[in-house]
Amino acid sequence: MTPGQDTFTPEVAAAMTAELPSVAERTVAAIVVEVPSYAEAFRGPMGRKIENAVQLALGGFLELATATGGDASRPVDRAIEGAYSLGRGEARTGRPMDALLAAYRVGARVAWRHLSETAVAAGMPAGSLARFAGMVFAYIDRLSAASASGHADHLAASGRERRRLLERLAELLLTGAPPYELNVAAERADWRPPRTLTAVLLPEAGARDATSVLDARTLQAGEDLPGSEPSTERAVLLVPDAEGRARAALLTSLAGRDAVVGPPRPWQEARSSYTRALRALQLELVPDGDAPVDTELRLADLVLRADADALADLRAQVLGPLDGLAPAPREKLLETLRAWLLHHGRREQVAAELFVHPQTVRYRMGQLRDLFGKRLDDPQTVLELTLALGAR
Repeated sequence: MTPGQDTFTPEVAAAMTAELPSVAERTVAAIVVEVPSYAEAFRGPMGRKIENAVQLALGGFLELATATGGDASRPVDRAIEGAYSLGRGEARTGRPMDALLAAYRVGARVAWRHLSETAVAAGMPAGSLARFAGMVFAYIDRLSAASASGHADHLAASGRERRRLLERLAELLLTGAPPYELNVAAERADWRPPRTLTAVLLPEAGARDATSVLDARTLQAGEDLPGSEPSTERAVLLVPDAEGRARAALLTSLAGRDAVVGPPRPWQEARSSYTRALRALQLELVPDGDAPVDTELRLADLVLRADADALADLRAQVLGPLDGLAPAPREKLLETLRAWLLHHGRREQVAAELFVHPQTVRYRMGQLRDLFGKRLDDPQTVLELTLALGAR
């Protein structure tokens, strides 16, 4: 006699089959009570569909268990496929897997209680109940595993798809796509636009670690970004709402990460923040200790170094009167002229900065006036000299 036949006589099988609609109804009712997240989903038409699904699953179990040589602990392919699809559907609705597993546990308990009572009443020997229980719970375990696999696969696939959509949104922002295109991309990626975005450039190796301490809406662009060079090997993050006090927190969180931080810009104008940060990186602006390069504090450097050839030409032109001097005297007069310009001619402050006596400042300025003549009183010349010496 096969394992199925010594457990299920025709009378037992017929009695349990007749009881399946009632068992399915009681199973769903128990799940609604014991798994609150299913209370709404199982009401109305959906509840009846679930009852039918439970009844079909139990019917499949009985059919497999009573078949000659059947092993009810190994669900048929269609049952596995159904459980797998159920897991994917649960993930699609946003319910966690633990809710579905709880429903399986409740369903197995309720179904076992009522089916075992029916089986005993129909003549199943008491010694066969243990084997019957093992078959029921092994069957449920296989279905649970299939559902868990479907749930995990859907989350993995949807996660990959969303990451792709977020990367696409970041690329559109960095290339300056039109607003309507950005709005569509944000909606597709299920990304809520912030007030502003701030571009952060940092080594690729540290990007993942950095995102763990930043706003969850932070975007990270993919490779092959506009204007970047392969040798820089920098990741680009777009951090939401990092202005005011939030900017100070952002800079603190990026300490020691060799980052360059652009200015905050309205989110659809994030390209402007990116190009500013990229320019600072290309100009090799040096950070202050472990602090990131804050482009908002380096605007003068960025302006003065925007056109290196023009700055070199300007220096050569306006500092021409010093060309005939030896290197050492020339350098002393240059540093004196720079301090004089920055301190608006206040001799005491110039002397304090240069660690010299005020008379020394007076003497050097006399030399400079001999070389430049009345040009030192010309506002345009003063402007040009300030620009020429400002980036020293």
